[in-house]
Amino acid sequence: MKISRSTLAGVPERYATALFALALEENRLDEIARELDTIMKWLEDSGDLRRLVHDRAFSAAEQSRGLEAILEKAGLSSYVMNFVKLLCRNRRLFYFADMVGAYKALLAERRGDAVAEVTAAQELSQTQISRLKKVLKDHVGLSVSVKTHVNPTILGGLIVKLGSMMVDSSLDTKLKNLAIAMKEVG
Repeated sequence: MKISRSTLAGVPERYATALFALALEENRLDEIARELDTIMKWLEDSGDLRRLVHDRAFSAAEQSRGLEAILEKAGLSSYVMNFVKLLCRNRRLFYFADMVGAYKALLAERRGDAVAEVTAAQELSQTQISRLKKVLKDHVGLSVSVKTHVNPTILGGLIVKLGSMMVDSSLDTKLKNLAIAMKEVG
């Protein structure tokens, strides 16, 4: 088993790497990715579940019992169940979304793909996403999947993160840079 990402050094990345290694060993990479996506969808849809995961007022045992009941009822694998229990026990559950992102980055790398995090002021259309994927693929030479985020405060343009590269063409940043330049002149 070879996991080549030497840049994976933070807590979420270490946990994701361990889960990825297990999934690779058991030949369950895609199954575990689907289950992690399922949990992420639940977190997006349920404020109560988000509170259980992120509120440090809940003890590790309370988080574990609550999540175990949900995951068992959903019929998720023992691998994901044990992973979530470990996160609860080690008080790392609030990193879950970052761990899922790191797991998916490892999976994309294994497939020869890249994952781009794109922030826009409003939801991108499928046509815009397709054009962006093509531009990114031409730039990096890999198939690129795009994960989009909406942040109206950037006003317009895009912020694209792909690996260690980041391009910030947001209107907000351009206006801030213009203001700085005007202060230097005046």
